[in-house]
Amino acid sequence: MDVDLFDFELPRALIAERPATPRDAARLLAVDGDTLADWRVRDLPGLLRPGDVVVSNDTRVIPARLQGRRGEAGIEVTLHQPIAPESWAAFARPAKKLKPGDTIVFAPGFAAEVTAKGEAGEVALRFDRGGADLMAALEQWGRMPLPPYIRKGEADERDRADYQTVFAARAGAVAAPTAGLHFTPDLLAAMDAAGARRLTVTLHVGAGTFLPVKAADTRDHRMHSEHGVITPETAAAINAARAAGGRVVAIGTTALRLLESAAAEDGTVHPFDSATDIFITPGYRFRAVDVLMTNFHLPRSTLFMLVAAFAGLERMKRAYAHAMESGYRFYSYGDACLLKLENPPRIG
Repeated sequence: MDVDLFDFELPRALIAERPATPRDAARLLAVDGDTLADWRVRDLPGLLRPGDVVVSNDTRVIPARLQGRRGEAGIEVTLHQPIAPESWAAFARPAKKLKPGDTIVFAPGFAAEVTAKGEAGEVALRFDRGGADLMAALEQWGRMPLPPYIRKGEADERDRADYQTVFAARAGAVAAPTAGLHFTPDLLAAMDAAGARRLTVTLHVGAGTFLPVKAADTRDHRMHSEHGVITPETAAAINAARAAGGRVVAIGTTALRLLESAAAEDGTVHPFDSATDIFITPGYRFRAVDVLMTNFHLPRSTLFMLVAAFAGLERMKRAYAHAMESGYRFYSYGDACLLKLENPPRIG
């Protein structure tokens, strides 16, 4: 498909710089067929049904942005995909100053060697430690990897809490599963009282998730790969809920992509522990998810293509136009929409 079909103009003033306070005070645009309804995220329990299963991503964002030096030259790196316990693929600025064999020093006693250099500023780094020791060093010396459209990516101490969801439990993401940023303990309790069952899956979100597509045709785009896990217990609970007539409500495109990666043709969700590079565009037949809660996404992005596939391209263009006219806040710290699949899949 022509990527230009997924383009739109967004006023810069509508890009949220901070999340709503409290988080569940964010606005929620419900899109059901051709009907648009304005709510707040705190109203979500009333939009759910008893027996629904609500699936969130429990990945935890790591402070993946590091400032270091190669000799006298300043170098900034943003980790984006693990290679081994002590090695990561990263984006470096300025990458032209780096070559394999170089050492980047981030702090006294904390450094990494450049082991490979790729295109578009990508490098492979081997740190002087791995596993939990590397995570501890990142917590001490790293910064949260905010997207570049939020304060030019310059995170502060407040972002260490703001850019983390209430579900965050498993460290490994370098970008937040942003739909989950809206949830609070009070909202979770209200969902439980409404009769919805809450489950979590894990997809470690990579930096490529929110990037615009640079190819002219979707067929020429190379989708990033991310690691995901769905436990046997979670898969069984999802299948039981759907067999009993409940809907699967995915909180965020990351949860949806993982569920669809693990779903068989008949809609059954299988346990999963692998990488996925699923790229969903209009024409895709959804198998696992009935309802999607997600933020408002970048033009020409794989995520806007996904929501266009889920609810229809023209419908999403109308929904986004309504959101802009109504002053909704966009992107990672912005408001959300709740999308209903017109012909939800069923097991069997």
